[in-house]
Amino acid sequence: MLKFLLKRLALLIPTFIGVTLVAFFFIRILPGDPVQVLAGERGVSPERHAEVMRQLGFDLPLWQQYFNYLTDIFRGDFGTSFASKRPVLYEFFSRFPATVELSLCAIFLATLLGVPAGILAAVNRGKWIDQATMGTALVGYSMPIFWWGLLLIIFFSGYLHWTPVSGRIALNYFFKPVTGFMLIDSLLSGQKGAFTSALHYLILPTVVLATIPLAVIARQTRSAMLEVLGEDYVRTARAKGLPSRRVVALHALRNALIPVVTTIGLQVGVLMAGAILTETVFSWPGIGKWMIESVNKRDYFVVQSGLLLIALIIMTVNLIVDVLYAIINPRIRHQ
Repeated sequence: MLKFLLKRLALLIPTFIGVTLVAFFFIRILPGDPVQVLAGERGVSPERHAEVMRQLGFDLPLWQQYFNYLTDIFRGDFGTSFASKRPVLYEFFSRFPATVELSLCAIFLATLLGVPAGILAAVNRGKWIDQATMGTALVGYSMPIFWWGLLLIIFFSGYLHWTPVSGRIALNYFFKPVTGFMLIDSLLSGQKGAFTSALHYLILPTVVLATIPLAVIARQTRSAMLEVLGEDYVRTARAKGLPSRRVVALHALRNALIPVVTTIGLQVGVLMAGAILTETVFSWPGIGKWMIESVNKRDYFVVQSGLLLIALIIMTVNLIVDVLYAIINPRIRHQ
């Protein structure tokens, strides 16, 4: 197991280098001058412009800027935000719990509904249940997040008045954050109705963010189950007279879990990308909304380090998924 883990860690090194290159050069091709953005409408003299460029290190050759960038990262220095004048790491982790909370709720909902839907479709292959389930999944996958979010806001918030439009909790609740997770902090606050309010605000963003992962998980589960249900050992189990539920749950589902776990792990990247749009639509104060605002402000260090930190999180989750492979199927680590 240790050898398997070390091999996976070694594969992350070139991936990490590639991500740093993308993050570094992506921000350089964005239009706009960071010094002019800092100066605002007042403008800046050519002399002052050159001095600030020198202070920020933007007057150096690109290769030297990249080398300094890598050196700072390995020292734990991800830069300082132009807008807030605070370290990027502080800005990131102050907003990260909001995104994690939303993403965890979304992947939980997607898994809770997607896996049973895929199993149901596979067991009833070719029947109306299969066609309805997969048709709904296709519609969910094809729906643009920003359009779907606005549609739900118009219907449930504007027309029915069932859910709030934006934010994380009602304005009449005040308490000091402890964990950054609103559901947990609202419980710890002891204020009556705070948890219900936080849950109320979480419903629509979770549904919107979970839609695409739910569709992908359902389709992948169906595909994996159909492949396993055709195996000899499943037919043998049926021939022995085992109940259909036992055959599906004990013999088929466990062996179909590997591609499903893969799909769930890969959805982390989808959730991070979807969170940017979802958080913008619902004014959710997470890293997605923060990144969009930073791009608009040409906050170079925030965008550059934010991309890298998000990529590191996705790489870590993929590593965890690889370890889960080896736990579910020991043959993988021996191969």
